[in-house]
Amino acid sequence: MVIAEYIDEFSALHRLPDAFRATAEQVFVPLADSLFKQAVGAPAPLLVGINGCQGSGKSTLSEFLVFLLDRHHNCSAIGMSIDDFYLTLAQRNALSLAVHPLLRTRGVPGTHDTGLMQQTLTQLLSSDLPVAIPRFDKATDDRANSELWPAVVLPVQIILFEGWCVGAQAQTRAELTRPVNQLEARADSDLAWRLYVNQQLRDEYQRIFARLNRLVMLKAPGFHSVKQWRIEQEQRLAERIERDGGSVSAIMTRAQVESFIQYYQRITESCLQNLPQRAHDLIELDEQRGPCRVILDRSIDL
Repeated sequence: MVIAEYIDEFSALHRLPDAFRATAEQVFVPLADSLFKQAVGAPAPLLVGINGCQGSGKSTLSEFLVFLLDRHHNCSAIGMSIDDFYLTLAQRNALSLAVHPLLRTRGVPGTHDTGLMQQTLTQLLSSDLPVAIPRFDKATDDRANSELWPAVVLPVQIILFEGWCVGAQAQTRAELTRPVNQLEARADSDLAWRLYVNQQLRDEYQRIFARLNRLVMLKAPGFHSVKQWRIEQEQRLAERIERDGGSVSAIMTRAQVESFIQYYQRITESCLQNLPQRAHDLIELDEQRGPCRVILDRSIDL
């Protein structure tokens, strides 16, 4: 089967727009080729981070890379999302009482189970199998039952680890002082939430990100793009839930999305400013999420 047929098959399976074909041919296929070349003969699985703001297409990219690596290169790859490692609702409720009320809302560093993340990565990288991969149910805002977690039973060559804050770096105290939105100004006037999140990012998360062999960044034009992309993402989620016969009662409205993304604004803006020069593969996006500038396979020490 030729590459174009793989792209068409994947597009049909995921109901993707026609524009995906050009992006896949020009950017994603060369990226897959480069990842495969790096993984061949490597002593351990290649751990690749994929950073991108909400709605940037990082999940689609991860899924396509897994699909193409398997079908075209006969290379075993898996995709994981940092979102699947969120703390349970009960754990976040407890954290919100012990540290700060804003920590009840999933998203920022400090609301993930970093111990489980480290354990899962360690098992995958050392081929200590089988490994159960956590799943988080955003419709219920809680971790899915462990009986529903898929298991990796065979060794993998490439692990794609995607997430909005993957590769993010901590900020200085001075940078934290100025609130970036109303959420920080009104609900975190004493900086307690910002300081806790930043400390978690500086410590626990950097130990995880230090394990990355390669970092891919899908760079949005700016934070102003996130709102519309996140609304579209929520609409697609609702359509998928309806097709599966589920309830869409937990799907966010436009107003809820506008409020929700404020939790992510500070670190997203920091990533947009600081990560482009640290990414091995930089894919700059326009407002329609199409690539407008691409740099692949740069030699950079993370």
